[in-house]
Amino acid sequence: MDIMRAWAYLNRVIEGTHPEIVEIIRQFGPEDVAERIKARRALPERLLASTESRAYVDNSAEDLDHAARLGYRLVYPGSSEWPEDKFDCFAALDVADRSDAPPLALWVRGQGLRQATAESVALVGTRATTKYGIDVAKQLSEKLSGAAARRVSIVSGGALGIDAAAHQAALDSGGVTVMVAACGPGVAYPSSHRQLFDEISRSGCLVSEYPPGVRPARHRFLTRNRLVAALSDAVVVVEAGWRSGARNTANWATRMNRPLGAVPGPVTSPATSGCHDLIRSGQAILVTNAENVLSLYREVGSVDEDCQLELDWAKSPVQQLSRSELSVYDALNQKGSVSVDVVSSRAGVSIGLATHLLLELQKRGFVQRMKDGWARIVES
Repeated sequence: MDIMRAWAYLNRVIEGTHPEIVEIIRQFGPEDVAERIKARRALPERLLASTESRAYVDNSAEDLDHAARLGYRLVYPGSSEWPEDKFDCFAALDVADRSDAPPLALWVRGQGLRQATAESVALVGTRATTKYGIDVAKQLSEKLSGAAARRVSIVSGGALGIDAAAHQAALDSGGVTVMVAACGPGVAYPSSHRQLFDEISRSGCLVSEYPPGVRPARHRFLTRNRLVAALSDAVVVVEAGWRSGARNTANWATRMNRPLGAVPGPVTSPATSGCHDLIRSGQAILVTNAENVLSLYREVGSVDEDCQLELDWAKSPVQQLSRSELSVYDALNQKGSVSVDVVSSRAGVSIGLATHLLLELQKRGFVQRMKDGWARIVES
């Protein structure tokens, strides 16, 4: 059996992953382990039990052929596009479950996986979203993926709601997005997103650890979530209810030491209660814009989080006045003129300084000279 067929066989003989099979493959290679499973020999007891029901069915050739017709290829450890640096996070996990291990292999359609996830952020959230959540997901995705200076890939799960909004915004801004599926090649879930998935595959990529034809199931979504977190440099929960599945992705991010952000929302909305709890408990950092997201994982000091806020909430002309200028400006009436001596008294400065500051303010268009004094032009 060649190496590609060995990986395809292993990918189906045990669903998703298993810590023991990952370890034994590292020691002996995929071809040897595939033969051991078929022969039912020299395997740990747990692995014998886990592979018993599928050991004698070898669909590797059919799976590879079926996947190729759909535009998928099999990517495995050691291949050029395997994102080994991303999957290093699994080494730090305390293994408590069979899903606490990297995938055996991945079926990929589209661009190279390693390149597509070189710098990436996961944007996840509830399916039962609000307009506010959709708007925030689009804004974050567009700002992160669309700006030439950033070009951050957006990773998500292709679901209704927040996931779809994040994927679509990345596409619309000319960016790269990666969809991690909970089903195998040839199965579009939800089916209404078939066109979206086709668009994603042209500029980004579709990823699954399940063989062709495998249908989605609840446990597969939970297992899939660990890959969403692992393939990202940071995870952001945009909108999530108290029991939203997005919180499962958040928990994986925490376990994998991935920075976690959460977007706040109305305290009266059930759709944001999960985000608020993540922030309140200290599990997540509050984020409101792309700069906040970048600062989660980029080098300290490399992101100016206040820059965009200063642009969005720039000082008004009056707020830009110096203390002395403001004291003279405030000494003028909202309506009507005020003499220099009254301005001097109200501002607590000399008549000479008051006159000088009034002339400066006049040059800049804040005040005007009247027949019997001075008056404001710019309102505070």
